[in-house]
Amino acid sequence: MVQSLEYLKETASQTAGPYVHIGLIPKQAGFDIFENNFTNIMADENTRGERIIIEGRVIDGTGTPLRDALLEIWQANADGRYNHELDRQNTGEIDANFRGWGRTGTDFDTAVYRFETIKPGVVTGRNGRDMAPHVNFWIVARGINIGLNTRMYFGDEQNANEADPVLNLIEQAERRKTLIATRDDSGAVPVYRFDIVLQGENETVFFDI
Repeated sequence: MVQSLEYLKETASQTAGPYVHIGLIPKQAGFDIFENNFTNIMADENTRGERIIIEGRVIDGTGTPLRDALLEIWQANADGRYNHELDRQNTGEIDANFRGWGRTGTDFDTAVYRFETIKPGVVTGRNGRDMAPHVNFWIVARGINIGLNTRMYFGDEQNANEADPVLNLIEQAERRKTLIATRDDSGAVPVYRFDIVLQGENETVFFDI
């Protein structure tokens, strides 16, 4: 007797909800529950490198900036080294005063996110090819079932960007521009502005990691 297979229905998925802010960035949500909060301030007076600010907005398909998005970034230090045991590069030094990781949310009023960090150096990839200075982004928000991964490159690193092996994987050269931040030197600290567009015109390039 041949038995028929019973196929189970797929479990319903949910997008990121209000618990994201309470659990991951409680201080921004108005809850003072952790002694040491994860923060968007990644550098102090002992950190090596050029101090910079990264700021921008997360924009949905209708052109509306999201006021409840969560962002994490991970980057190399000024020497191009990651503060992680799997970084096997032979050049540069680990900076004990720079973890290289930060977390924040878009502001509930202005919809702007902000990181205070340092400009990373050139990173040598596994195949020995140099990657232009860049910052890795992870984004979650309502309407997103799985976190989105992308990179931010620096607009004042044109030569390095043109040779970057990851940027050159993007066949449409025009689309590469969605990963380039513009620099503003009008203040005391340089600001790199990087808007992330989730879909539609000028959609940011995201990576399947």
